[in-house]
Formats: sequence, structure tokens, C-alpha cells
Amino acid sequence: MNILVTGANGQLGNEMRNELSGDSKYNVVYTDVAELDLTNAMALEQFFSTHTIDVVVNCAAYTAVDAAEDNEAICRLVNVEAVKLLATAAHKYGAKVVHVSTDYVFDGKGCRPYREDDTTCPQSVYGFTKLDGEKELFNAAPDSVVLRTAWLYSPYGKNFVKTMLTLGSTRDSLNVVVDQVGTPTYAHDLAIAIKAIIDADKWVAGIYHFSDEGAISWYDFTKAIHRIAGITTCNVSPCMSDQFPAKAARPNYSVLDKSKIKATYGITIPYWEDSLKHCINRIKTDE
Repeated sequence: MNILVTGANGQLGNEMRNELSGDSKYNVVYTDVAELDLTNAMALEQFFSTHTIDVVVNCAAYTAVDAAEDNEAICRLVNVEAVKLLATAAHKYGAKVVHVSTDYVFDGKGCRPYREDDTTCPQSVYGFTKLDGEKELFNAAPDSVVLRTAWLYSPYGKNFVKTMLTLGSTRDSLNVVVDQVGTPTYAHDLAIAIKAIIDADKWVAGIYHFSDEGAISWYDFTKAIHRIAGITTCNVSPCMSDQFPAKAARPNYSVLDKSKIKATYGITIPYWEDSLKHCINRIKTDE
């Protein structure tokens, strides 16, 4: 199977490398912006006309949520226009697309896990562009799979887990919001789910939700990070969102219902704390 992984230097892209590399049944091309500019239609045409690709896994995105409020044009270029161009080229040359989206397409005002058919209502530039990207994807390549995820972390790049490990080791105290509830997603687990979709006997297009199992606040998540890492010198206190004003609105509740992906693709999803332990062990080993 011939696979293109875009955004290959990011958190999920690196985990896709780990899952797919070394398996002889996959012939994978890993690209980031330096190798393939997804905003360049001519570059995409040239790539697909010279490579045989069966599946595209699009991990590329503009994910700086607050910066997006001041940089809407570039955010829209990456999260909407690039998706449209990639989907158009992939569809033209017969490649299926797996595209990663976000819980930010919802308003975060719900009180039960969000299903794929729930009404979308983004509250930020980032959320609007990711939702528009989904729409452009299906317009250009109807036979696509969208995976909405949330609270992504890994041993790679910048993310909440690595930040809390650093702050916990260098500060005496921290205030962390307690009124935002969701589910952390270990990028390793998401990569395994994507691989399962690629390997499935039947391709079923559509939107799916994926995060790890369970629900937790950012405050409780931080406490768990420190407990698992053995950090005991930092006092973590709960605070409310309005004590930490941000340019982009955050969802107060963004737990995702994973029933559809489990039923359709038979995917088993780990509990968030088990995955957190696995990631922290990897981070410690790397150090």
C-alpha cells in the first residue's frame, strides 16, 4: 500500500512514522512543508502525477489557537485552502484521504459527549477554519474520512503534557483551569486508530470522533501528570477560565462520543490515564 503522510514532522506525523515505518506492506512518503507545500496546486499536481498514492493521511494543520485570532489569513490558507487543494489532487489520482480535525468545531456548551451529527458552532478562528476544511474536503473528495480529536499530546513538539512537566519541575506553584472538561488524546493512540482504518477490510467514509476514554479537567489532568512523573514540589491549584483570559475561546466541555468509530472499525480505545503513563515513560526514557 502506498501512503502519503503530510505534516510528518508534527506530533501525529511522528507517531505515524513510528506505526508505519519498518512494515514492508507499506510504502510511505513522509512530507512536511519543506518537501511538499500543500498550498501550491502545481506542486501537488506534480507530486501526485509522479507518485502512486493509495491513501493520504493529512496531519498538517495550523494549530496555534490564540495566534489564529490575529492571523486568520494564514490559518485559513493552511486549514482550508490547503485541504481543498490536497483533496482535489488526491481525488483526481484515486487516493483516499484521512484528515484530522478538532473538537473546536463545537461550541463546548454541551453536557454529554458530542456525536458526529451534533450541530457545529465554532467559537474561534481556528474552529471555523477546521470546520470549513472539513467541508472543502468532502466537496472535493466525498470518499474521505475525517477524524475529530482533542487535547493531543505526545513526546514530540510542544504540548500540554510536556509544558506541565517542565513547569512542575521549575515552579513552586501553578494555577490550572478546572472549568474546562475534555479528554486527552495520546497521538500514539490516534496513529494506531488511523492505521486500523487504513488496514480495514472496508473503507467507510464520513466523520468520526477519536480521543482516549474518560473525561477530566485541565486541573485534574495536570495533577495526574505530576503524580505519574513523580513531581512533588509544585503546588497545583484550580482556577476558573476567566482568570486566564485568552484571545480564542476554549470549549468548556469537549468530550467526544467514540461509539461510531468503535462500531464501524472495531477500534479499542485506551483509558486516558493508561496512555498518559505510557507517554511519560517514553519522555523519561528519551531524556
